[in-house]
Amino acid sequence: MTARSHRGGPDASSARAAAVSMAMPARTHGWFRSPSARRLAFGYTLLAPAALYVLLLVGVPFLFSLYLAVSDANVGDPVAKFIGIENFRAAWEMDTFWIALRNSVVFLVVAAIFKSLLGTSLAFLLLQNFRGKKLMRALVVIPFTLPISVSVLSWKWMYDSQFSVINWALSKAGLIGSYGSESWPIWLGQPHLALLACISVNVWRSFPFTAIVLLAGFTSVPTEVLDAARVDGCSFLQRFRHIVTPMILPILIIGFLFDTVFTLSDLSVVYLLTQGGPGNATMILPVLAYQIGIQAGSLGRGAAIALMLVPLLFPALFLMLRNLKRRDW
Repeated sequence: MTARSHRGGPDASSARAAAVSMAMPARTHGWFRSPSARRLAFGYTLLAPAALYVLLLVGVPFLFSLYLAVSDANVGDPVAKFIGIENFRAAWEMDTFWIALRNSVVFLVVAAIFKSLLGTSLAFLLLQNFRGKKLMRALVVIPFTLPISVSVLSWKWMYDSQFSVINWALSKAGLIGSYGSESWPIWLGQPHLALLACISVNVWRSFPFTAIVLLAGFTSVPTEVLDAARVDGCSFLQRFRHIVTPMILPILIIGFLFDTVFTLSDLSVVYLLTQGGPGNATMILPVLAYQIGIQAGSLGRGAAIALMLVPLLFPALFLMLRNLKRRDW
């Protein structure tokens, strides 16, 4: 060892620094202090109000309905006992349940077809340039924004068996006979017309929502892409099928999901118009659940019938969201 090393020269200082660094490891920050962790925390903070909203307004009522469905809860009974699937079995044994299930499926399918046709036509119409375009866009949302009781009761007057303005217009046009004749339709009193009348009101109320969703999707398609396809000789249907639809498919899926949920859970239209009559011709699952669970007081059986909507919704929701997730990748 040299004298310089004994006197604490540069070599000795380097050795001491290396020894200290080996003895005391460098302080490392935790993962939660990294930029990626802060970004995740910020994202979850923004997502928390929506998650809390869904949990309180959807999750808690769903769990409470599930609790009622497996118990013998009744109005006025302070204690409910667990009975398993007895409420579901009792619902399956009801003839009215199967009629309501069939009507619900018919209601959903027919309404979805007409909403798609009318909503697509209206969206394409609102894309055109014409005078009063902004006013027309504001007017088309009126059926969707009106209070449902006001609009449905107005339709109930229009369907009145004696003073129906629809029948009056058809009679003046010579399409039906006068009041009291066999060709005079009683919209809410004849079984083969009552369900059609309820579907018509649901379509009238909801198809502006479909048009608005489609209009938002159409306006998001770049005009350069459509112009290039038009130059290449693509027809209108080819552009709509091969260009517009694939580009706005996520918007279409989300809109269809909302429309499916709104249609299947539509209690007000049918209840205010017919209350499920005549002869259960318009009975759907939400109306049946309301009549048994609220009006008759059998909360458990009513909750079980209402939960029957989940098997109708879940397959469609699963397939659509799965397709949407695949497109994200």
